[in-house]
Amino acid sequence: MAVELRKIIHIDMDAFYASVEQRDNPALRGKPVVVGGNPDSRGVVATCSYEARRYGVRSAMSCARAYRLCQRIVFVRPRFDAYQKVSQQIRAIFHQYTDLVEPLSLDEAYLDVTINKPGIQSATWIAQEIRQKIYKETGLTASAGVSYNKFLAKIASDVKKPDGLTVVTPEQAGQFIAQLPIRRFHGVGRVTEVKMKWLGILTGADLREHSLPELEKNFGKSGKYYFDIARGIDQRLVVPNRVRKSIGKETTLREDIADRGQMLTVIGALAKRVAAMLQAKKTSGLTLTLKVKYSDFQIVTRSISCETPLENADEILSLVEGLLCKTQAGEKSVRLLGVTISKLTTEIPAEKIAQMELPFPC
Repeated sequence: MAVELRKIIHIDMDAFYASVEQRDNPALRGKPVVVGGNPDSRGVVATCSYEARRYGVRSAMSCARAYRLCQRIVFVRPRFDAYQKVSQQIRAIFHQYTDLVEPLSLDEAYLDVTINKPGIQSATWIAQEIRQKIYKETGLTASAGVSYNKFLAKIASDVKKPDGLTVVTPEQAGQFIAQLPIRRFHGVGRVTEVKMKWLGILTGADLREHSLPELEKNFGKSGKYYFDIARGIDQRLVVPNRVRKSIGKETTLREDIADRGQMLTVIGALAKRVAAMLQAKKTSGLTLTLKVKYSDFQIVTRSISCETPLENADEILSLVEGLLCKTQAGEKSVRLLGVTISKLTTEIPAEKIAQMELPFPC
């Protein structure tokens, strides 16, 4: 297996929002906790504690259903300022070891420690030190995956959650990938999973049996990616401070919904997460895009551009409601919703923002 031998760590905080709430409120510790809306509203679960997950509660589930699954659940409103503060503490720990840190969200990141500041040869040792420091400084647990590329490190971090560490060496990669269910492959969504199963591809071993021409015929440009990762090949670099063209969040709903009020509740939660990410990046954006996937898997997007940069959840939600009205959501059931802010002001000189002539002023 020809690979570039790097040392990559993927750190993923365990039930991050819910864990922060349990840390800050001792009365919640050991209890099933949902961060999101109220059970008597159309709210949805943003995240939940592991105690709640034992009852089958999951992210993007309606809070009403979560309550039906476990009437002992405690519902807590999100506090994104608190989550952002903890995220900054965690990233400061990462930078004690390397500046090659690529955050994916407030609660997870890739680190390339092939060459690291303390000069530690073992990436496994570094991952363990980082986990210990995170717990000591924040009181929260993190899971880590260690491997020679991003694909394997990310999957490995999920193996022993919560509070786990999994290492996949080049010698172990083939067997590790072979036994993975295809749904665990990063980049394989629900539609692709259905198609792969129709083709008889259920595991990494099955995927490896298909030639590059076969995969490109069935999956287009993604075929090369699937061909490579089935063989443990992923040459993507850990890219710190990458220039982001957009900031967004989307969620696939556990059940299709047809009620627009419930959709707006989901969108409201997404808007808050996007606003928190904008604040973390110290940026804002001029274009708002709503993504809707109907139950028949048709995807539509609706966008609006503004003269004044968008940066808070209320602004985003006030505009996205109008975008939702320009779709068939409600007439048709919806399975996925997404909110994205683009034309980020960090990419545009301030003097040019004032000069831009935008087609759809807010």
